[in-house]
Amino acid sequence: MTNLTQKRCIPCEVGGPALSREEAEKLLEQIPGWNLNGAASQLERDFKFEDFKNAITFADRVGEIAEAEGHHPVLHVSWGKVRIELSTHAVHGLSGNDFILAAKVSAL
Repeated sequence: MTNLTQKRCIPCEVGGPALSREEAEKLLEQIPGWNLNGAASQLERDFKFEDFKNAITFADRVGEIAEAEGHHPVLHVSWGKVRIELSTHAVHGLSGNDFILAAKVSAL
């Protein structure tokens, strides 16, 4: 199996199939610290920091990765915390791209 950090995000076809819960749970094993929401349609993770400056610096780095991959998360930045939510709007759920981006963010 190829390491997710070595893969690149690819454009998804609008209306294409989202990953099943079983597929998502299998990929989730490769990205410790991330969670599936109840419907298995979104990846979520909270990152903790000492202060706002470190949180915003991390969010900026996540933004750089997202731009390079062409796949963009929802970021919630607050004092000492960044919450990241990943899903693929084109498929109304999760795609492999979400797991690739999560792995690359985890590698920061």
